[in-house]
Amino acid sequence: MAVVPRAAPPGVIVVDPLLSATEADALGVLWHDFGEYRTSSTRRPGPPRPAPAPQSPPPGRRIFRPSLAPRADAGRNFVRTGGRFGRTAEGPERLRARNDYFRETYADDGEVRTPGIQMLLDHEGLATAARALHGLAVVVPTTVYANVLLPGQELGLHTDVPQFRLTLDAPMPLWLRVVMRHSGLFERWRLPVATAVTYLGEGPGGAFAYYPEGSAGPVATLRPRARAAVVLDADTIFHGVDRVGPDGGPVPPTGTGLRLVHQGGGHWVVRGPAADGAAVRARYRTGELRFSVSWKAHCFADDEARRVWAEHGDDLAASAVAGLLETELVRRGRLPGGGHALRDDELGRLCIDEFIAFPAPEPRPAPAPT
Repeated sequence: MAVVPRAAPPGVIVVDPLLSATEADALGVLWHDFGEYRTSSTRRPGPPRPAPAPQSPPPGRRIFRPSLAPRADAGRNFVRTGGRFGRTAEGPERLRARNDYFRETYADDGEVRTPGIQMLLDHEGLATAARALHGLAVVVPTTVYANVLLPGQELGLHTDVPQFRLTLDAPMPLWLRVVMRHSGLFERWRLPVATAVTYLGEGPGGAFAYYPEGSAGPVATLRPRARAAVVLDADTIFHGVDRVGPDGGPVPPTGTGLRLVHQGGGHWVVRGPAADGAAVRARYRTGELRFSVSWKAHCFADDEARRVWAEHGDDLAASAVAGLLETELVRRGRLPGGGHALRDDELGRLCIDEFIAFPAPEPRPAPAPT
């Protein structure tokens, strides 16, 4: 089937349809048969990678070791602002529950983890859209992961974690990579990434919201359409998912160790951790859930640029990042020259607040007439 990207608001390419009916059916079977999804806040071991060697920092540098949560940037902003519509009256615990959706990874680093996902990983329609998005000829698909939102959940505004050419001689938290992108100091080492979000089903709510003109510009929204894909530079454009289901709906289950489990026949349950007997906290049908799969690909101008990435040519030392950010904070007058007494977590929060300019909350739309 020939797939042609159609026009969309600036900054986004919509491929509609992306999936044939047969492909959509196969993806639906994979979603259900995978069986169990954990919350996004669940710590997951990453794939085996060369371990950094931070025992002794290079001369003139120190090892930056903050203990902030992996996505402290987006999480702090969501709780502080109440999300896109500023629902701060709900309180931090309810907001955290609404933002702790379920997810799992089907493919990573180009390796298939879940049989059947190769169809989407290598989809030519997505590769074509990625080339059009960045204007780069070489597209290397790397990752496919699923997001599942319950009624009452939403995905707070954020940008995705970017990729840089780095020698991992020091820890590199996810939020720090996001700070690097928004600081604008590390573009020489950044790798363009195309992200595509593909949908199944058309349940209530859950619009895709994004800011194509930057965080100070107007928001654009797209209603998810079954079998369609939205392709964008998610490392640059702020985006999120509006609340699934009716506004004012019940708060979804909360707590650590929750799992969304398919019981067959389109019936799902949210179970607590094994320590409390895996008790059922809630029940749902497939049509109530917002399911999407995110596809990511590295984009290169040519094979030589891909070789530089693969062979780690011209990498930046991760241990140099904090010092470069500190220098910029001094230049901006946010740190005194000649040193400071901030602990690493305090410096991390200062970097997040100074370099990442999130969109401001906006008035909540009036309810539709009944």
